[in-house]
Amino acid sequence: MHLAVISPALLKKCRIALHATGIADADAASLRPLFASYASADPSADHGTLASVRRNLDRAGGLPVMVADVLPMEVPYTTSPIAAKLRVAAALLAAATTVTGQNDSTVGTGASAAGPTWNHADYETSPPVYPSRWEDAFKQASDFVGELTLEEKVRLVTGTPGPCVGNIGPIERLGFNGLCLQDGPLAIREATFASVFPAGLSVAASWDKDLARQRGVDMALEFKGKGSHIALGPVAGPLGRSGYGGRNWEGFSPDPYLTGELFGITIEGMESTGVQACAKHYIGNEQETQRNPSGGPNSAIFGGPADAPSIEAVSSNIDDRTMHEAYLWPFYNAVHSGVSSIMCSYNRINGSYGCQNSKTLNGLLKEELGFQGYVMSDWLAVHAGYPAAEAGLDMNMPGGIAFLEAAPSFFGGNITTSVNNGSLPIERLDDMCRRIMTPYFRLGQDKNYPPIDASSGALNFFPTANYLYNFTYGPSNVDVRDDHKNIIREIGAAGSVLLKNVNNTLPLKTPSNVGVFGNDASDISVGLYFGGVPFLSNSNTGYDQGVLPVGGGSGTGRMTYVVAPLEAIKSKVFSYNDKALVQYVTNNSEIIVNGIFGPLINPTPPEVCLVFLKTWAGEGADRTSLQVDWDGNAVVEEVAASCPNTVVVTNSAGLNTLPWANNPNVTGIIAAHLQGQEVGNAIVDILWGAVNPSGKLPYTIALEEDDYAFADITNSTELLETTDQYAWQSDFEERLLIDYRHFDFFNESVQYEFGFGLSYTTFSMGDASVTSVGSGSITAAPGNNTIQPGGNPALWDVLYSVSVSVSNTGDIAGATVPQLYLGLPQPANEDYTPVKVLRGFEKVMLQPGESQTVTFDLTRRDISYWDTFSQQWIIGSSAIGVLAGFSSRDIQATTTFSPLSSSSGGSGGSGGSASSSALPTSGSGSPTTTTASGYGDHAGPWHWSNNQGHKSQGSHWGPPAKQ
Repeated sequence: MHLAVISPALLKKCRIALHATGIADADAASLRPLFASYASADPSADHGTLASVRRNLDRAGGLPVMVADVLPMEVPYTTSPIAAKLRVAAALLAAATTVTGQNDSTVGTGASAAGPTWNHADYETSPPVYPSRWEDAFKQASDFVGELTLEEKVRLVTGTPGPCVGNIGPIERLGFNGLCLQDGPLAIREATFASVFPAGLSVAASWDKDLARQRGVDMALEFKGKGSHIALGPVAGPLGRSGYGGRNWEGFSPDPYLTGELFGITIEGMESTGVQACAKHYIGNEQETQRNPSGGPNSAIFGGPADAPSIEAVSSNIDDRTMHEAYLWPFYNAVHSGVSSIMCSYNRINGSYGCQNSKTLNGLLKEELGFQGYVMSDWLAVHAGYPAAEAGLDMNMPGGIAFLEAAPSFFGGNITTSVNNGSLPIERLDDMCRRIMTPYFRLGQDKNYPPIDASSGALNFFPTANYLYNFTYGPSNVDVRDDHKNIIREIGAAGSVLLKNVNNTLPLKTPSNVGVFGNDASDISVGLYFGGVPFLSNSNTGYDQGVLPVGGGSGTGRMTYVVAPLEAIKSKVFSYNDKALVQYVTNNSEIIVNGIFGPLINPTPPEVCLVFLKTWAGEGADRTSLQVDWDGNAVVEEVAASCPNTVVVTNSAGLNTLPWANNPNVTGIIAAHLQGQEVGNAIVDILWGAVNPSGKLPYTIALEEDDYAFADITNSTELLETTDQYAWQSDFEERLLIDYRHFDFFNESVQYEFGFGLSYTTFSMGDASVTSVGSGSITAAPGNNTIQPGGNPALWDVLYSVSVSVSNTGDIAGATVPQLYLGLPQPANEDYTPVKVLRGFEKVMLQPGESQTVTFDLTRRDISYWDTFSQQWIIGSSAIGVLAGFSSRDIQATTTFSPLSSSSGGSGGSGGSASSSALPTSGSGSPTTTTASGYGDHAGPWHWSNNQGHKSQGSHWGPPAKQ
């Protein structure tokens, strides 16, 4: 981390800030040189120089500047009036020096250019936000907290060894049995007799809100049945900035809106059962590589040579608008849905660690979003004591600095000492406790909550000898699975995306000679739990033989069984023909090298050849390729060369490039994602037509791996060998243009677009109509309201609704997902706005010939952009384009509306005007009719590359022409 040179103009602001806080001239005169020495620090100065500057400031009586977040020094705050004023002045200076726009910059160049030239120095620091009165953070004073001793308060905020993944010790005298925290986002990981559900990625591919909610309910019921108070999920970080992200599959989609909707709905489902949800990982946690510090003293905790230099974790450097419109967007939904806890991440954000970043924890989460719950750390993500608490961290997990031991701890006794010496106000500690206990009481966990399953401790990692407290146990091996296999199978099918289906190859009828190929078809050969070695960090391809139902690491589950595709296929085929042939080879090397057709597969070729491929990913490592694992591409080419009716199924922990997609002998492709324990049955349901596929891609499949270079994983040989403590810097230069937003903006062809997915029937869509909700004029900015959970409540006001009619024009019943995209105006002096952004979706089931009107509500936030100058969500002054269709490039109906128009007309109602079936010409505000034929063979009235133009506050329908 280096500090940018501060201009004379900002030094002047600094001096003004000093006076604004009431510091006398004489005091200011003595303090100004200290500010000047800090502000003019050479960007090339080493951290010893910066630490010296900080020490000088401390001697003057304050710890005011951004380095308080990032330098590994803990100097107690003084309590003098000058010190307090100096901290306020420094905060003002920090705000002044924080970059919120690049008016004077030039347009960037290169694959990642998404606006003005990226200035790395602008994002090296995260401004401090320290609330002045912690006692005002919550108004729900708790009798429980009032009865706690200091030691008991510290116990409540510090994890301890116990039977669960995370544990808060009991306080027996008050009847509090402690808290049990368990992984993870798709199952209660360390448990017997529990279900393993499809991953978040599969839920996103289903685009089904009802299934997302029910999955949340059923998962939480299993956590509750095992005595777990807190489920460590769901996931919106990583969002999926890079397709190579090792944990993308734990979350939903790289689209913030799709993730936000499913994130919030999942939380609501989970907490309806009385279980606390923990939304994670907050924030900018977009890669596994160097997610933790390494070398030196870090080696004892995170591994690596002890004699290596200490290297800090990667810093995700994110500009203000991108933070709000992309990575923070889903957490708005989480807080609005009432999430109990949020887990801060391992990485640094703009130079400051995620679990002691006062800007993201206090400023964004607790103040701007109005979060009323508690922030817990990821396991071993804490690097400071009371400074982390002041920055917004409420609970330290797992508690000790060493993973398995309670002490020493950054919290624990250190918090006790900090309170006693005045470094940490007792009011802040009380606030931490109230935040932790409020969800406990809110969800009724103090009354008849199931005790911890007695078998849990043996499955988890803490030795019982390290336990400090007596936990309350219930029976062992409680079976909590109920009938959840049914919804697991349903989601597994719903999240399978049919990408190719030549001449109605699928659904299969009653083939009597079926070939099955590929190492993803067979049963798993290495056991049914992917939570430990080699699945945490040292494998890029996982295991060879066996289907891939879920990924690896803390986000996995302990399966009680798995239905392999080969097993399910045999059962299906023999159900209608017990004389049929099911021929198979599941060894990929054998298929590629030894010419199996004839010697091993005979009669040949089979009527249909089903090829099963997989792509592993897990915690601790990012993917190194976007192709399928285990030479899967060669398997497809080899099988398709002999079999003219080859159907490929992928179980992948993320997107794949598909170089064989246009092979004429590949007649069908299904992206089945991670389907959980019923994987084989779910696939057979799609293949034989028991379920009509309705899944849609929650990401884009590009033509080549290189097409994703705009948002790559930060890594290099130079970084791996660096001795620079702060070398790992990940600049999010692409800003808002990730996934389909990038491909649309730069007019790039793709293999299969975001939102795409075929069905065994066909659908059509009628015109789109826009209706204003309510009466009166609409202001550009929301009213100045009291912040509620989810931020300014005006952001959630529905201002417009968009309606379209959807019809099933085929011969069989099926579901589809009409999708609503908006073309938002390009703000003046801001980074590039995407061509279109998703702002609505609904899954609808229709019988043949049936039609249904689908209505999408648009909130103020949906039609606004984050204005970095006013620090507000602002509605642009130009017309907003409405694009409805069945994918991001299959647009069937278009219209426009102008929220800030003084006139009303068309279907816009009062407060704005609307014009249907029209698009603006480049740089023009007037409507014109388009007759483009759509993209490829996706029929539609609007072509995604039409109406190119990029003018400030003009309607923004496409990227600027490449120079």
